[in-house]
Amino acid sequence: MKIGIVCYPTFGGSGVVATELGKALSKEGHKIHFITYSQPSRFDFFNANLYYHEVDIRTYPLFQYPPYELALASKMVDVVMHEELDLLHVHYAIPHASAAYMAKEILRTKGIYIPVITTLHGTDITLVGKDPSYEPVVEFSINKSDGVTAVSEDLKRDTCEHFNIESEIQVIPNFIDLTRFQKQKKDHFKKAICPDGEKLIVHTSNFRKVKRVDDVVKIFSNIRKEKAAKLLLVGDGPERTNIENLCRELKICGDIRFLGKLDAVEEVLSVADLFLMPSEKESFGLAALEAMACEVPVVSSNTGGLPELNVNGKTGFLSNVGDIEDMTEKSLFILDDANLPTFKRNALARAREFDVSAIMPQYEAYYQKILASTQQVLAENG
Repeated sequence: MKIGIVCYPTFGGSGVVATELGKALSKEGHKIHFITYSQPSRFDFFNANLYYHEVDIRTYPLFQYPPYELALASKMVDVVMHEELDLLHVHYAIPHASAAYMAKEILRTKGIYIPVITTLHGTDITLVGKDPSYEPVVEFSINKSDGVTAVSEDLKRDTCEHFNIESEIQVIPNFIDLTRFQKQKKDHFKKAICPDGEKLIVHTSNFRKVKRVDDVVKIFSNIRKEKAAKLLLVGDGPERTNIENLCRELKICGDIRFLGKLDAVEEVLSVADLFLMPSEKESFGLAALEAMACEVPVVSSNTGGLPELNVNGKTGFLSNVGDIEDMTEKSLFILDDANLPTFKRNALARAREFDVSAIMPQYEAYYQKILASTQQVLAENG
């Protein structure tokens, strides 16, 4: 198949999943064309089946804001026509689904019908999509998609509860490449950070309020009162300054390191003993899956899609949002030397269920289903 993939080319979960899916599909012989405003962060330049098409965003004095959606739709039209694509797969509804609808209608006038599949990732529905400024367009674009997928059952429920959805939503979970995300021998790194055998706790996120990074620091502060430990914070974002100030107030800065944005986060996870994800909302929890693949148990909130990933009492524990004391207690239980090896083994076993080799065929089957349905409709309409 020749597939166009539209995504945000950033470190965010939707962009990572879209890029990794495209890479996996290309290895199966599919021709994958990425359409976005810059090269995806995990793009593979040396794969003969991967192509990149940059959206040309031009500014004019008349425009206060560059019309990205129009430029994106135009680029989709161009790529579909000249590369003879079979379908478009857009990740994150805003503005990709609406731009794809516009492109589809333009192509229809040229005698070309291109099916569009929209994958919902989370904040495009739970946060931005519910904003009155965008809600009607999001609902319309989802319903006009030929196929719709969501990364968790929780996100599917949330979408159907908030919007008047006429389309059937197929749940296909996020996935991970276990050839990349696996425990590596980085003993020298662990020794440098934890010279006296301290337990190492990790959190990765974009440091937005919804991630509740302040809870991570408070949980760590409590753990530290009972057990020697260090904390690594990976990522950056608007809450960074507030978190730094909190560390100073609690007088624990000496045991915390801010690592910023990292490409090779698996190297950090390889030496971790525990991953904390106390988020207010997670539609899936890709960062937690990455940790589990590196044999790191997870203590997380019980919100969104996290209970579908993190098996309570087996791969880690679930707690109510904001329950710092409970998360502390469960973290200490996992970090006990008598319990930690079992949780590590269970985390890896669970992660293997989400390997790309198990999930990618679900997308391939869904593509074939949508293409067959499209051909049937075209045949019936002459």
